[in-house]
Amino acid sequence: MTERQYNQCVNEYADNVYRFIVKNLRHEEDARDVVQTAFEKLWRNREQVENEKCKSYLFTVAYNQMIDHIRKNKRISLKEDFEDESRAVHQSSGKETKKVLMEALNRLNETQRSLVMLKDYEGYSYEEISKIMGLNETQVKVYLHRARLTLRNYLVSPDHVLMEGGVGV
Repeated sequence: MTERQYNQCVNEYADNVYRFIVKNLRHEEDARDVVQTAFEKLWRNREQVENEKCKSYLFTVAYNQMIDHIRKNKRISLKEDFEDESRAVHQSSGKETKKVLMEALNRLNETQRSLVMLKDYEGYSYEEISKIMGLNETQVKVYLHRARLTLRNYLVSPDHVLMEGGVGV
């Protein structure tokens, strides 16, 4: 990969990588650090990375950095983040729906949440996700199916049924 190709990779994928990491970590500064480290590793290894595989390489490194960050710090408090987000979410009914969806996503483990975000939010193929997360395609499909079942069961429970104009009671 040339310097020019590296810069093109940064321009094309920086926002997607950052969005993916910040959605999982729910902490902007930590997400910026993880993404920066991923781009540093890509830069250091650019001679070994084929340009066609820069996206997969970048997401794989970023995902692994995120997992390492979570394991290392053990300081991410979903409850505190959720309470902060909860205050802002109560401002409108549209945001009420977002709150319920975030609660549902928070019920998933790290792997399931990452799979849902990569497939359903970012639109990656099963093959791309398998490379990013170090799983085979069958595992991706099975884990994603289980994650979606968990989400569905949570979202259709009487306390959380999503209805037009807001959330059911």
